[in-house]
Amino acid sequence: MKNKRSFIGGMIVGVVLVLALGSGYFAGRTLYQAFAEKNAAEGAKAQDGISMPLSMQKIGVLEEMIDDYYLEETDGAAMEEGLYRGLVAALGDPYSVYYSAEELVELQEKTAGIYYGIGARVSLDTDTGLARIVGVISGAPAEEAGLMAGDLIYLVDGGSVQGMDLESIVAKVKGEEGTKVHLTVIREGADDYLEFDIERRKLDNDTVSYEMLEEGIGYIQIQEFDDVTVDQFADALATCKGSGMKGLILDLRGNPGGNLSTVCEISRRILPKGLIVYTEDKYGKREEYTCDGEHPLGMPLVVLVDANSASASEILAGAIKDYGIGTLVGTTTFGKGIVQRILKLSDGSAVKLTVSKYYTPNGNNIHEIGIVPDIEVPFEAGPYQEDGTDNQLNRAIEVLKEKMAG
Repeated sequence: MKNKRSFIGGMIVGVVLVLALGSGYFAGRTLYQAFAEKNAAEGAKAQDGISMPLSMQKIGVLEEMIDDYYLEETDGAAMEEGLYRGLVAALGDPYSVYYSAEELVELQEKTAGIYYGIGARVSLDTDTGLARIVGVISGAPAEEAGLMAGDLIYLVDGGSVQGMDLESIVAKVKGEEGTKVHLTVIREGADDYLEFDIERRKLDNDTVSYEMLEEGIGYIQIQEFDDVTVDQFADALATCKGSGMKGLILDLRGNPGGNLSTVCEISRRILPKGLIVYTEDKYGKREEYTCDGEHPLGMPLVVLVDANSASASEILAGAIKDYGIGTLVGTTTFGKGIVQRILKLSDGSAVKLTVSKYYTPNGNNIHEIGIVPDIEVPFEAGPYQEDGTDNQLNRAIEVLKEKMAG
């Protein structure tokens, strides 16, 4: 097979007030009042004369408590980062995350096509609070070491990652080229934890792979929707069409999602004229993403989906199902019908926040519901592990042949 492999937006939102927060010795109500009174007496007011919010006053009080009473040395930068991360984490939303300036640069490099890591794609398993591997890149260190889709990452270099946000887990796994990371994973059916030492390498972010199968069947797998995916998908589709493709299998299994703009661009290469998806924010403002219908696929289509097909994958699968231009085969999708946007701050850091819900062309919001396939086919892991037999793909081929013959 030839490899060609959060909804992300951005806006400047102002200057961050630099404060530090940590956990200090509780000295009682009287001490708190004393610090508060001192803070107020010194004039805790903004330039326009409006009183500083009580939360800011309290942070200042806590800073002074730590300075005056905390036994050990403190790391101001770490405390500052803890403030920002804690504020976002308090939302209780696993998809809302704070990025330091360095983390934001790494994220942008990855979506642009190059990153350093082991070549495993992961999503957050909300039942366990662990990162689940949803796919490994062919020829990457993760595949060479023996990691498999479905594995749960339990420890990274001996440290627990349970309950951490996905970006923080990924940051621990990634690192400098040539260094190693030790992963302890949980695998269904295994009697004990599995241990892996994996060397990090520079990786091209190949998000699309494709090949021509028997009887004019094209097969294209999209592993996630990054900036580089549009051109990779265009190349794959053109190559398959140029090779005499008469029907297409589009594999979205294990695809955790990605950029809204990317999935819309890809949708415009296969959908008829009309809505691709629309979003609504907390104020009821609706934003529509449409297709001009100038490049419909025009041939039989089968889409493979599973429980790890999420977010942008569900946008594409949902539109295909609503328009009736393809048959979905596999298992019910993940069910992530919300949109995240990255808001950049003036110091180079950023925050990713859930900002809206999205709806398929027929008005369905699939959050925590998922998309039910037209043909339910549970994946059989045993035969796949034994000899590579992919029962879902084989069923998709059967369905596509029937559609091509009809």
